[in-house]
Amino acid sequence: MPTRPILVAPHPLLKTPAAVVDAVDAGVHTLLDDMLETMYDAPGIGLAAPQIGVSRRLVVLDVAGKDEPRSPLCLINPEVEERSTERSVGEEGCLSLPEIFADVERPSAVTVRYLDRDGQSQTITANGLLARCLQHEIDHLDGVLFVDHLSMLRRKMLLRKLAKLQRAKPQRGED
Repeated sequence: MPTRPILVAPHPLLKTPAAVVDAVDAGVHTLLDDMLETMYDAPGIGLAAPQIGVSRRLVVLDVAGKDEPRSPLCLINPEVEERSTERSVGEEGCLSLPEIFADVERPSAVTVRYLDRDGQSQTITANGLLARCLQHEIDHLDGVLFVDHLSMLRRKMLLRKLAKLQRAKPQRGED
């Protein structure tokens, strides 16, 4: 299970809606395993396939605390079926926007329908961090970044900060 490079905004694939997965096969299982390895290595709590350059509707996440055993969740073709009217604000970051964080308002709870690793239809109702993570990762599948939920001024400011951080980062072989 190799780790894969994570795309950084403004890569165009991050703004492109992902294709539906037609069949849950060995290739999908391998991709999900690579995604989990990449997410844990980053480290992060969620990763969508477009973030590693694969335009397919696949998400992995694990919101277990650092002192808790891993509890990975793999979702194939996830879709939000229901959103609560109650909303909450929480800080979000993203592996594709390294070192960028902002408070984002989202529905407090969601119900998501998806296929599991066996291709079986599942439904999960979540609130708190899990609900936030599910919405964040499903947004990736639709070509939406968490900064897209912010005002245009705040979004532009954060994207300029990201570009500056990326320019200041040593390039491969420049250590």
